[in-house]
Amino acid sequence: MLSFHLSPLFHFQASQRFGEKKPWILMLRVAWFYMSPYLSSTHDVVSHNFSEIPVGSVCVSDIQLKGRGRTKNVWESPKGCLMYSFTLEMEDGRVVPLIQYVVSLAVTEAVKDVCDKKGLSYNDVKIKWPNDLYLNGLKIGGILCTSTYRSRKFLVSVGVGLNVDNEQPTTCLNAVLKDVCPPSNLLKREEILGAFFKKFENFFDLFMEQGFKSLEELYYRTWLHSGQRVIAEEKNEDQVVQNVVTIQGLTSSGYLLAIGDDNVMYELHPDGNSFDFFKGLVRRKL
Repeated sequence: MLSFHLSPLFHFQASQRFGEKKPWILMLRVAWFYMSPYLSSTHDVVSHNFSEIPVGSVCVSDIQLKGRGRTKNVWESPKGCLMYSFTLEMEDGRVVPLIQYVVSLAVTEAVKDVCDKKGLSYNDVKIKWPNDLYLNGLKIGGILCTSTYRSRKFLVSVGVGLNVDNEQPTTCLNAVLKDVCPPSNLLKREEILGAFFKKFENFFDLFMEQGFKSLEELYYRTWLHSGQRVIAEEKNEDQVVQNVVTIQGLTSSGYLLAIGDDNVMYELHPDGNSFDFFKGLVRRKL
């Protein structure tokens, strides 16, 4: 039986554009809302059926049997996690890679908003570049964005997994709160989902109208990496040279912007061979 309830979702989504509280009219101009107790993957449902469902559709599941992250990594999807996917259309391919940062920021701000409204101390959820969510040094969530190009538009499928109420396999949001508030006041998945779409709609509009610069300050307050020293690799003839650089922010294309000890600015790219993006970074001089 599905344990996801619509009432808390509607309480926290309070759309500025839509006054009706119907499951097919949520934030983000949602026209299709599908819930299931079990699915192979919410991301597969929306991405494989993109042309058959309206843009802005949302899919939610209690348990995923084949949840996945980037590069086909398996994402643990136990009961108590908030797992959902939705669809977007975008025209400018240059900004499509940045949408994962907008989503990540909307998730962290949604958690903060729900905590504020319930009078709870904020769970300090942080963003680990490019698409992971961390709490107290442990991963509790992640973002997966994929896209295809059709009819001069990028069809973007966004997947979000956030461990709200299950302390396995790492920890969860409510693990931090259970000792300081009654069970009835713990965070609910529906509340976070409703708050997410409210935040994301605002952030997405800013992003499309003004670019990611309009969100950068808030993003940098939320991520883990400002001033972080990392080792980057650079190929010099037949040798691979390792250099220590300091992360400054993001480049316009969404990669890491760093400065070397030689005061030269570099763009850092993952080598694609490591599970951890911060191992095997390759630097390119700007």
